[in-house]
Amino acid sequence: MLDVAALLEDKPAEKLVAGRVGTVAEVLALGVFEVEFLDSKGRTFAVAELKREELLALRHELLTAA
Repeated sequence: MLDVAALLEDKPAEKLVAGRVGTVAEVLALGVFEVEFLDSKGRTFAVAELKREELLALRHELLTAA
């Protein structure tokens, strides 16, 4: 939970476009998440149920090789 992810495909029913960044608010099932999308003022404008393959997890840390 609270991972940041980018949407990989448009979701017209939710008025979301690919590239929009949201926060995982809840894990609903294995590989299914409730993702919250905020506007520039921090107000929620969409909440969508999305599958893992519809999202790209965004990371702030550098990944190092083992």
